[in-house]
Amino acid sequence: MHRLLLTLALFFSLQKISFAQDTLPKITVTQLGKKVLISWTNPYTTATNINIQRSADSMKNFKTIGSVLNVNANTNGFADTKEFIPSQYYRLFISFEGGTYLFTQSQKPVLDTSKSEVLEKVQEKVIPVPVPVQTWFIPSKHVYTGKDNNVIISLPDAEHKKYSIKFYEENGTFLFELKNIPESFLTLDKVNFIHSGLFDFELYDNRIIIEKHKFYIPKDGQPMPVLDVNGHEIN
Repeated sequence: MHRLLLTLALFFSLQKISFAQDTLPKITVTQLGKKVLISWTNPYTTATNINIQRSADSMKNFKTIGSVLNVNANTNGFADTKEFIPSQYYRLFISFEGGTYLFTQSQKPVLDTSKSEVLEKVQEKVIPVPVPVQTWFIPSKHVYTGKDNNVIISLPDAEHKKYSIKFYEENGTFLFELKNIPESFLTLDKVNFIHSGLFDFELYDNRIIIEKHKFYIPKDGQPMPVLDVNGHEIN
């Protein structure tokens, strides 16, 4: 019963402040008593995943605390039911079709001044902190993990080229090769790689290597984790 009342309270709070929500990539982070509500208006139509992250540091050590089921909803939010700590920061990790992604600026919660019990409290000023996105993993434009965690291969002018791709385990063990790829866009089922994790590939055009990079396949039912510049999961 207590959990139901908490859920309803947070739902009506989201409905009440939705008119003032920031539009992505900006977010609204509101302190509601001892809880925190992260909310936003979503203008994107190609988002594939939205993770909510929390840290005691505005620049690093962020951990994913939840994800959004309907990533393309115009108005959305997430309630952090962990008891509020003043030093907490929040941000979103958003991935898109094609393998691109972004991080929103990290923010500390501000008081919900619409509640009479907090009207006399000082509202904390939010100072946006630039996120050093260049330190995170940047997927290849040609071989990357797409929706449903399958591997997408996107090759320009494939019908007039002689593309081939060699796939490897992270330790360098050869897995298999696709030769004379005839299509510019195809989906390679993740079951071909047997397990989740980080993989290497080499892309050739007429036996000349044109790209050597990595891609990450998440575990079944799991969203794409945050990866460092080398493609390793950040714990």
